[in-house]
Amino acid sequence: MLVFVVDDDASVRDALGRLLRSAGYEARLLSSAPEFLAQEVPDAPCCLLLDVQLPGLSGLDLQEELAAAHIQIPIVFISGQSDVPMSVKAMKAGALEFLTKPLREEDLLSAVGLALERDRLRLQEEKVLSAVRAKYETLSAREQQVLGLVAEGLMNKQIAAAMGISERTVKIHRGHLTRKLGVRSVAELVRMADQLGTGASNDR
Repeated sequence: MLVFVVDDDASVRDALGRLLRSAGYEARLLSSAPEFLAQEVPDAPCCLLLDVQLPGLSGLDLQEELAAAHIQIPIVFISGQSDVPMSVKAMKAGALEFLTKPLREEDLLSAVGLALERDRLRLQEEKVLSAVRAKYETLSAREQQVLGLVAEGLMNKQIAAAMGISERTVKIHRGHLTRKLGVRSVAELVRMADQLGTGASNDR
């Protein structure tokens, strides 16, 4: 598991790198926010150990840039001073933890472990959602519309009226989409539609 360390103090970077490697993590040591932005974030569990007071683009600025670019990576902030407003701002923007120097090894490793586990779960959920989307894309436009109406709780007769087709045709569409999606119950269909954010209003 990879931990990016961004701190302009070389001695701090090296110390953090040694600690992280001793705990079994891969550590990539960087001195500035632009240097991190030039990195490719891997499609594997990782996190960012980020100094708040960086020269130029600060840690909080980098957090905003990542959010704007929809780059999801758990952030653990480290700071040389206890700044409550700054820590509140960082946490409200989604930071996982805000630690002040001198850092306690157990606190740091605990925060990193939590961040990596959170990223692992996020990637797992994205993988599941990607598989669901791939199945959804195999449905015809009509089948997608039927799925949306089923998810809204409509019965076959109501779906037929809403779509202007026969109830028998609705049953055929439901049979096809059920097989394509690999589901066995209405509850599974509804759960899948919820994952996709699918509704009849989106499909008409």
